[in-house]
Amino acid sequence: MKKWFPIVCIMLLAVMLIPGCSVTAQPGDTVKIHYTGTLDDGTEFDSSAGREPLEFTIGNGEVLEDFENTVIGMKVGETKTFTIPAARAYPYSEDLVFDIDLSLLPGDAAVGQQLYTTQPDGSVFTVRVISINETTATLDANSTVAGKDLNFEIELVEIVAAAE
Repeated sequence: MKKWFPIVCIMLLAVMLIPGCSVTAQPGDTVKIHYTGTLDDGTEFDSSAGREPLEFTIGNGEVLEDFENTVIGMKVGETKTFTIPAARAYPYSEDLVFDIDLSLLPGDAAVGQQLYTTQPDGSVFTVRVISINETTATLDANSTVAGKDLNFEIELVEIVAAAE
């Protein structure tokens, strides 16, 4: 056996034990991933293709819990595919469908159109016009993917910062 072999083994072991040198993504790590999200019919609803990878800290609730849990244990360069059932992603809520007086809509509003509305606290959210009659319009504030299973293909691009 070569004289340098034990030294190389000790150096490799030391690197593996250095805090912050995660081999796999763990809770508390800040990671970057590329992703593509599709519906069961193949429709792509979101993707990071052509832009910067999505960056988030595992466990901070910045993305869906099932999304975070899938990233845990991944190695940089690894790709996974998985499905998040609608009930765990964005369940459809009838409480987010409501009628408003037609006079409150812009004059050119049409069924299927997305509108942006501001809450009294200043937050902005999107609604879709789902029907219009002579006096009222029905709006839907559910996510466009609410009530649908979400299929993802993700690639762990980088572990930006390991949990301390």
